[in-house]
Amino acid sequence: MEYQYLTKGTCSRQINLEIEDGVIRSVEFIGGCNGNLKGISKLVTGMKVEDVISKLENTKCGMKNTSCPDQLAKALKEYQEKNK
Repeated sequence: MEYQYLTKGTCSRQINLEIEDGVIRSVEFIGGCNGNLKGISKLVTGMKVEDVISKLENTKCGMKNTSCPDQLAKALKEYQEKNK
């Protein structure tokens, strides 16, 4: 299933996800630090949604209360809530 999430408080503007049977098949960040976000996308591809949430949620970027990894965790939590 494809899912889009509009980020809040980060340089990236949107996260596009493809999730199948609770496993992340692809992640694409729109905007943000291109190389870092491509790396994060590759690292989480093939992982279970729950595992990514537990590893990335509450990650901060500098003085911000969130980060692109934290926004990915929020996107995945929102996806889970909408697809129970």
